[in-house]
Amino acid sequence: MAKTGTTTQGLRAAIERSGYYPALVAEAVEAAVGGEPVASYLVHQETTFDSNEVRRHVTVLALTATRFIVSHTDEQAADGTSPSPYATTSTESVRLERISSVVLSRVVANPEAYTRGTQPREVVLTIGWGAVNRIDLEPAACGDPNCEADHGYTGSATADDLSLRVSEAGDGPDSVRQTLAFAQALSEATVVAAKNR
Repeated sequence: MAKTGTTTQGLRAAIERSGYYPALVAEAVEAAVGGEPVASYLVHQETTFDSNEVRRHVTVLALTATRFIVSHTDEQAADGTSPSPYATTSTESVRLERISSVVLSRVVANPEAYTRGTQPREVVLTIGWGAVNRIDLEPAACGDPNCEADHGYTGSATADDLSLRVSEAGDGPDSVRQTLAFAQALSEATVVAAKNR
């Protein structure tokens, strides 16, 4: 479930409420944040089904005056590398001026009756800063169905560093609202960072 707020203490409380290895997650996030005050945050826990296993993972996003911090923790079952279950936590700290895109996709029911301020039933927050780029290629073709010439390739490049899907049905309306608030805070912070370059 997503949680957002405006204080470092609030971030710690949201991590505790998620119940997902809170000591491990909090230590990793606090180390990445360092001494900077947290302006906004989002804690998103997700459960996925992998074959016959249920896996949980949590993503924590934190915004400071100068950086965007993303932390992700996954749990793993015992395997050939470890006789007992284990968790992997990674954090990345990104300077705000490196954020190249903040994309917020909104899904609304009954768009013909939409009124300003109505909350979407689902949002997808995608943030790009150039760490991961995906290139989708396919053979290019011309309009002639009998043409056998090689027209090379066509495709698109997409910044795909982080994408979170939050839905009213799966996460609750508060989680959608909190994701919208974090997306707005991050968008506003990137504008300020761009002006200060």
